[in-house]
Amino acid sequence: MTELNQSAPIGLIAGGGQFPLLFAEAARGRGRRVVAIGHVHETLEALEEKADSLLWVKLGQLGKIIKHFHREGVRETVFAGTITKTRIFRDIFPDFKGLALWNKIDIRQDDAILRAVATALEEEGIRVLPSTCYLDHLFFPQGVLTRKQPTSAQWEDIRFGWKVAREIGRLDIGQCVVVRDRSVLAVEAIEGTDAAIRRGGELASAGAVVVKLKKPGQDFRFDLPATGVGTIDTLASVKGAVLAVEAGQSLLFDPQAMVRAADEAGLVVVGLVEDEQGGLHATSSH
Repeated sequence: MTELNQSAPIGLIAGGGQFPLLFAEAARGRGRRVVAIGHVHETLEALEEKADSLLWVKLGQLGKIIKHFHREGVRETVFAGTITKTRIFRDIFPDFKGLALWNKIDIRQDDAILRAVATALEEEGIRVLPSTCYLDHLFFPQGVLTRKQPTSAQWEDIRFGWKVAREIGRLDIGQCVVVRDRSVLAVEAIEGTDAAIRRGGELASAGAVVVKLKKPGQDFRFDLPATGVGTIDTLASVKGAVLAVEAGQSLLFDPQAMVRAADEAGLVVVGLVEDEQGGLHATSSH
């Protein structure tokens, strides 16, 4: 990646959750002035205390974002945090530039939308950086993180779910599947991971295995898979059993609290690496 301009302000286009807060804190710790864009009804108000400035916008106000960044001298930005995807059907208020871009997008799936927005920003001289550029320490680690280990049957479900999740990712549908006894109970789509876990977990009654991967060719500038305490709480609420995540290719928030919550709920959490032959490894081969 091109070297970062450490002396210039950095933009932060924030969605919901704690990721924008963590990014702002890390960037300011590196001496960057953080010019944040918050989305109404999505971004946490706590970002006001973490960023140097914060402009609130509605979903789709791309022109407003670009004008603000130009005023503030922003030439680099990141996307961080989630947007409730179902809002695109009811809560989008595009300005002229946002509407023009929206009408040009043929396939309105995650990658297509985000790549189109990133391209529009870069055409305005605003480079979109990987969202992890100051947060490498947040990558999900390899190995079994909990006291409890997967059973042989759960390993079979993990391997089965992994292949299914890779396929739905290739189609840009979602990043997560819920399985049990090598049957697919739920596939994440526009509703998001927690809703998929609840839906699949209810069908399983108990013992659901959740597998979450990055999409093939995942653009690290946006929409990386992320897990945290909330994911564990959701899985525990439906008496699930296992959370398997692709190590080094997704984010883990509050790891100590997350592992503690998983241990208290009797869950298995494991980070896996896939080799060139498609084998899965919980321990490093080096």
